This record gives sequence, structure tokens and C-alpha cells, in this order.
Amino acid sequence: MQDYEAPVRAEAAALAATPCVGGFAGTYPCSNVDLLSVLPLGSIGGGNGNSMWGWTDTATGKEYIIFGRSTGASFVDVSVPTAPVYLGNLPSYNGTSSSWRDIKVYANHAYIGADSISSHGMQVFDLTRLRTVTTPQTFAADARYTGFGNSHTLSVNEQTGFIYAVGTNTCSGGVHMVNVSNPKVPVNAGCVSNDGYVHENQCVVYHGPDTTYTNHEICFNYNVDTLTIVDVTNKAAPVQLSRTGYVGVGYTHRGWLTEDHARLLMDDETDSDLPGTKTFIWNVSDLNAPVNTGVHVSPTIQATDHNLYIIGNKAYQASYRAGLRILDITGIASNALSEIAYFDIYPASNNTGFNGAWNVYPFFASGTIAISGIEQGLVLVKHNPGVPPTTVWSDTFETATGWTVNPSGTDTATLGVWERGDPAATTSSGAKQLGTTVSGVNDLVTGRLAGSAAGDHDVDGGVTSVRSPSVTLPGSGVLRLNLSWYLAHGSNSSSTDYFRISVVHSGGTTQLFNQAGAASNRNGAWTAGSWDLSAYAGQSVQILIQTADLSTASLLEAGVDDVTITRS
Repeated sequence: MQDYEAPVRAEAAALAATPCVGGFAGTYPCSNVDLLSVLPLGSIGGGNGNSMWGWTDTATGKEYIIFGRSTGASFVDVSVPTAPVYLGNLPSYNGTSSSWRDIKVYANHAYIGADSISSHGMQVFDLTRLRTVTTPQTFAADARYTGFGNSHTLSVNEQTGFIYAVGTNTCSGGVHMVNVSNPKVPVNAGCVSNDGYVHENQCVVYHGPDTTYTNHEICFNYNVDTLTIVDVTNKAAPVQLSRTGYVGVGYTHRGWLTEDHARLLMDDETDSDLPGTKTFIWNVSDLNAPVNTGVHVSPTIQATDHNLYIIGNKAYQASYRAGLRILDITGIASNALSEIAYFDIYPASNNTGFNGAWNVYPFFASGTIAISGIEQGLVLVKHNPGVPPTTVWSDTFETATGWTVNPSGTDTATLGVWERGDPAATTSSGAKQLGTTVSGVNDLVTGRLAGSAAGDHDVDGGVTSVRSPSVTLPGSGVLRLNLSWYLAHGSNSSSTDYFRISVVHSGGTTQLFNQAGAASNRNGAWTAGSWDLSAYAGQSVQILIQTADLSTASLLEAGVDDVTITRS
């Protein structure tokens, strides 16, 4: 609550369909996403926007959005996304107001909860009533569940017919389970309370690699500072399978499983967004011991990430001031994600803060994607992927390709210089040199041996550099450098230590990225990054990697793997 920011009132005007051309659709920054329409808040009931969900009427094929606002829930027919139709409003219970409203759909019924309203409960609305609506109406709920008062969010398992309310005034703020198999007669099914307050969750009938739990109903709970996994197959006796923290925690917000249930992506709402928005990557193949395997750091935005969903090999992320971001997760097993599209509904800023895109809904069969804007209202867009990028040059370090250590002859490091090889793992208050690579056997690593102690082969004495062979870039197109990297150090590090990536070109050397050390422990974790090289089109360039231990004998390790340059 203390971090919530009042909406900046620059409400969007109603806009018609506008393609994304030259980086803009009207006034909205974009890439590979076209604008279909905008319905400002004033035209769908007023107030501030928050969360939303979608419904497809299987009897008619029509698509609808149920849009949460501070004072109620709006119903919008988006079957013709370039001309959406507002059908009416279900007011908040007893005329109350909340900045947090959440909606889920099961069996043609919408379930609506609200936070900070002790008497709200969960409204139930029969969505088939919308079939005959021709003019905007004020609706009444068909039923109201009163087993809890306030709720932060709801999730639904459509396979089992249960709603899972979290952040309520019951169950110690944990998971409040509701049987909605009879949609208008919700029944309390029990609590998961032993790990306290849950902010968001996802519950599924599990079909992942951990065969012990095949066909069990499993909830992945985002518990403020942990990922907590619970078996809720027996609602009367839920079993906590694991409770796992991670480095860099701020406020564990929400995540989503890959379709094979082997991995998940997670948003942390108040982690440090510097140097870029962070998306945490998890291996959940063992439900009793999930592992945070890496972090994707955006090279272009520092916005607060909020909600995300995964469909196939794409993640759809609502990142507040940076709008909708679409990530290719094909390389998730190697901690390699890449942004392939975006639509920014808050052009004023891409930095940390709570304005703009609250939620996205990407599940319509039509391809229409809905964005709920706190100030903007309902924004409908469509991903237009265009031509996929082609690889100009790549190196996985499985063979020697001509990288040069100490290329200028000015390095000062006495130990831990860059080398290509099979790295040995070291630990000291957590992982330091990673014994795993992103792909294959080898990577670029600072002193690949482990020795008898973690500091035996780390970087010591100053700077160590390694430079790629020359790469001639195409003369046109969007050119990007992509690679995976990590920097690890002990608490004896300082901001004078660093990991840097630069491009050497005809005009000199330009720094693309800098990660400074700090007087705190930082564990090694593979992180994927991407940087624009378009300014050097037509030139021969080299990639320069530098790491420096400029503190007094700090423990410092770094690695690089899977370097590519692409053109699109």
C-alpha cells in the first residue's frame, strides 16, 4: 500500500486501429504490436483501472473482457476489437471502492473480489446474461460468497472447479479454497495457512517431470519473499512441498508455469529495477526443491514488472510504466529470454513506479491482447511478429574462434584472467564460479579451475579483458548483441569492481553495459542480456569483455556464454 502511486491523470483518448510503424502506434511506443482500440475509463464506468480477465462464450464465439475498476467491474464485448462495445457495470459491493479488484472466470461465471474492503466478499455474475444486452446497464450480482471479506487476488483451476482466494482476512492471509463446481453456490473448501500471507498464486493439475505428483492439484504460491509449493489435492489436509527464497528478493509478486510444468517465470514487484527490469527464471522439475536458475535483465527498461502469463514459447508481461512486453522463452532451459515485442501505454516513463499497465490478458483465440491501464482504461492490441531475426554471428565457445586475452597489453590482473574452457564450480556463501554453462561444455570464465578454496583462481590484482574476433555487420537492419553473463562476488567487494561489455568500432570503444560490484554477497546466476548495435551497421566490430577486481583482494568471478549478433 505504501508503494502505490496515485494515477497520473493523462487519460487516453478513444483511438481507432493504428499499426505500429517506425516505433509508434499513434502516440504509443511499440514494436511488433499494433493498436486495435482504446476505451478510456470515462467510457466504461470511470474510476481507476486495475485487474481484468477474459471470457469466450463458447455458444456464440464472442469474446468479452471483465475490467476491474476502483468502483466496480465493467463488461466489454471485444469480439470486434477495433470497435469494442461497453455493456455495463457491476458496482462494488455496497458502493465501496478499492484500488485492487481481481476477477476470474469459471463455467460462464465471473468471480470478483476486492482488497481493502472488509465486507466485500466475492461477487458471482452469470456471464451468459451479456448475450442479450444491447445498451449499457447497471448490473446486480447473481450471488455473493461471504466466507472471506477482502481478498487481494483470485486464481482459478478450471479443471477442478476451485477458486483460490489469497490475501484475505482468513487463513492467515494464505490460500482460501472455494468449491465453485455449482457456480452460483460457492462452498468453502478449506485453508492453506501455515506459510502466512500469499500475494498471488497459480493452481494446476500437475503433469510435469516430478512424477511423484502427477495428476495432483498443486498450487504455486508467491509468498512475499518465497516461492512456496503446496499439494492441495486433499483440501482438508494440504501438504507444503517446498518453501524457497532467492537472491535479490524484494516483494515476490506472481509467476506462471511453462506449459510442460517444468519451469516458471516470476515477477518481483519491488526488487531493484537497475540495471533493468528483472524476470526470475525457475526450474521446478523437482517440486520439493525448486531452483532459481537465473534472471533475465531487460537491457532497455527499468519498469516495475507486475503480472505475466505464458502461452507456448512466449511470455506476456504487464510492466506498469513500460506497458505490455512480450518475451521469447524458447531458451528458458538455458536462462535465455529475449524481448520480441512491446506496446507501451505510458509513454512518459519506463522507470520504476505504479502507473500504466496493471494486467494483460493474452488468451483469446482471435489473438486480441487486452491491457488494463490504471489511467488509460482498456487498450486492445495484437502481436504482429513480422520477420524473425537472422543470426549474423555466434559463438558458444565449444571451439576456439579467435578471442584474444589482454588484447591491448594493459591488463593488470595477476590471477583469474579470462579463458575458454570447462568451468569448475566454486562456492563461498553461495555459488561463485558456476560449474554449469548455458550450452555445451565450455564458456568464457575467469580462471576456470576451482582450487582448494574459492579464492584460489578468482580475479585478483586488477583488470582482465578478452576481445572477440572482428565481425563485419550488415549495412542495414536492427542489429543486436545477445549473450548470457554472470558476475559473482563476496561481501568484500566494492563499487570499484565491475563486469563490462563494450563494442570496439571504427570510432573507438563504446561501453554497452556495466555491472558494478558492491559490499554485499552476490551469487553467480546466468543472466541473458541484449544490446543495440545498429549504430555500427556496415562496420567491422569486436566485442570487448572486461572484469576488474579493484578492491582489496575481493572474491570475484565472472562468466560469458552463447554470444550472438542478430539482424531484424
